[in-house]
Amino acid sequence: MNFLKRNKEKCLCFFLCPAILIFLPSQHCAAQQEGIIKATHVAGSVHMLEGRGGNIAVSAGEDGLLIVDNQFADLAPQIEAKLAELGKGDLKFVLNTHFHNDHTGGNAHFGKKATIVAHENVRERLEGKNDTPKAALPVITFREASSVHFNGEEIRLLHLGPGHTDGDVIVWFTGSNVIHMGDQFFNGRFPYIDLGNGGSAAGYQKNVNTVLKHLPEGVQIIPGHGALASKDDLARFASMLSDTINPVRQSISLGKSLDQIKAAGVNEKYKTWGLGFINTSRWIEIVYNSLTSER
Repeated sequence: MNFLKRNKEKCLCFFLCPAILIFLPSQHCAAQQEGIIKATHVAGSVHMLEGRGGNIAVSAGEDGLLIVDNQFADLAPQIEAKLAELGKGDLKFVLNTHFHNDHTGGNAHFGKKATIVAHENVRERLEGKNDTPKAALPVITFREASSVHFNGEEIRLLHLGPGHTDGDVIVWFTGSNVIHMGDQFFNGRFPYIDLGNGGSAAGYQKNVNTVLKHLPEGVQIIPGHGALASKDDLARFASMLSDTINPVRQSISLGKSLDQIKAAGVNEKYKTWGLGFINTSRWIEIVYNSLTSER
């Protein structure tokens, strides 16, 4: 099945159709605090780098290096050193899954060496920040879909609409069968949805369900935050979204207040999902604010 087509209707049919510090699981904390970058081979040409910010995907091969996201600015030297271990070629492309600083903080550094590609709203958001240097801005942007042909495979980018922000893209390494979902997927925890920058709880839920419905067999998924994941992991995440967003939607329709909804809480099996950056109370508040603003 095709992950992307050039027009959005076809994309959805064939899809497979602020500076925010996100806290990762406790076992990663020490490494993060020390700025250690851990590399894991995922499949084919693709590796995953974990550190203090969002997860990075790396394509290393005969054409050189391509990265998806780049964490914080101060980690650029460590990331660069790890890239040198993975491939002898030069860095050619940087793909941004969205504009948040824990994913694009290294743009200014790596943008001097490589071409940055992102959704058009990512460039707009970065341009709107007074301290963004020119080198940090995407030079190739798109509205719905794009592709980069690199290291023997087509790397497809798809924007499904507002979710985590208004500029998220899903990146599929077609030959390696690896998908980087950016912050449209927080593995095992409640996600952050940036309502001030075009995010939407309903859109987030729709996007995750669209991806899940069309995933190819054997795919490996790099989440924006959390451990390398499988289709089953994403299915659990989608179930959590349904089990926590839908009750808030129903409660709003019954005229219940935010305090009442918070008091009701979430299903007991999701208690541990709120131990990170977004606790249970904050997650309910984000969902409530999003749903009420969209009515």
